[in-house]
Amino acid sequence: MEARLKSPADPDVMTAIQHLYKAIHAGGVDGRLLSLVHLRTSQINACGPCVFASTEAATKAGETAERLHNVVAWRETPFYTEQERAALALTEAATRIQDGAPGVTDEIWDAAADHFNERQLGAITLEIALTNFFNRLNRTVREQAGKTW
Repeated sequence: MEARLKSPADPDVMTAIQHLYKAIHAGGVDGRLLSLVHLRTSQINACGPCVFASTEAATKAGETAERLHNVVAWRETPFYTEQERAALALTEAATRIQDGAPGVTDEIWDAAADHFNERQLGAITLEIALTNFFNRLNRTVREQAGKTW
């Protein structure tokens, strides 16, 4: 499978995205947790380039292979803290917005708010949204895992 575009974004768009990443990382959320959020969002959307990128970034940040391999089944494993579970539940609810999905319920939001302050919730929410943006872009243009990143 070949990528459909060599560069799917204008340099001005890339600059804007860099500003979004700066805001996300200034939100006070551990980078390893943001990588798990990115990974789970990308798994749901079957985005190979973003799964690849998030596992590479998380590994460089010190994340274990055990946790990375099991994030797809985070509810059934003992490897994640309650804070991480709240972020992953928020991630799934915000990503799975297809027909009939309940989205982010008050229960899911309140559970996340029990573990994160408003600035951190903003950073996590923006990470989810930006990852979904990249997932859809990559799926549309058929970007290949390991090529861009």
